[in-house]
Amino acid sequence: MSDLIAYHLEDGIATLTLNNGKVNAISPQVITAFNAALDQATADRAVVIVTGQPGILSGGYDLKVMTAGPKEAVSLVTAGSTLTRRMLSHPFPIVVACPGHAVAKGAFLLLSADYRIGVDGPFSIGLNEVQIGMTMHHAGIELARDRLRKSAFHRSVINAEMFNPQGAVDAGFLDKVVAAEELHDAALEAARQLKKINMTAHKNTKLKVRKALLDTLDSAILLDQESFG
Repeated sequence: MSDLIAYHLEDGIATLTLNNGKVNAISPQVITAFNAALDQATADRAVVIVTGQPGILSGGYDLKVMTAGPKEAVSLVTAGSTLTRRMLSHPFPIVVACPGHAVAKGAFLLLSADYRIGVDGPFSIGLNEVQIGMTMHHAGIELARDRLRKSAFHRSVINAEMFNPQGAVDAGFLDKVVAAEELHDAALEAARQLKKINMTAHKNTKLKVRKALLDTLDSAILLDQESFG
């Protein structure tokens, strides 16, 4: 599929593996490859697993692009938020197998999925935008508001609190934590269980459940374009 996102299909399960440097930075090219992989997974009618390299899912947006200028930054954030919206409304289940750190956009990938598995270890998961001097974008705020537990929302978005994997379960970034060597099998087992559900019912119910969030994200994406511009 791409050097940036490998695509492996087996038994109706499509595994998308991010591979863009040591922090799996989310660049415009990665987002293009991600969308192409989701197109292929839809054509294959496959349950999706998204994963990264040992120790990291993603460290967030490519900072070289984010600091290149307002036009480049708004374009990347818009593309990333649009990818989030697509993942939330994807017609087949999406599992994220998080092999370690998931920071900023990496953590938002967790919030965009249907089921999230992390690994035990000295890993950080969360939204560090405020910590590094970036005002949180509207789409990110609304996604976090919907998917994080109320007790963790302000701590995460306003205070840039980072969580260890078990704390990330309590906050709402993850659904379960396993040993690193168990991640692959745990993700496959989750995907196999999700394959058993009726996909039409899954899609239609997902769209009903998330209608308010999807509508809010549409407005937030436009608002971010105006405010960043």
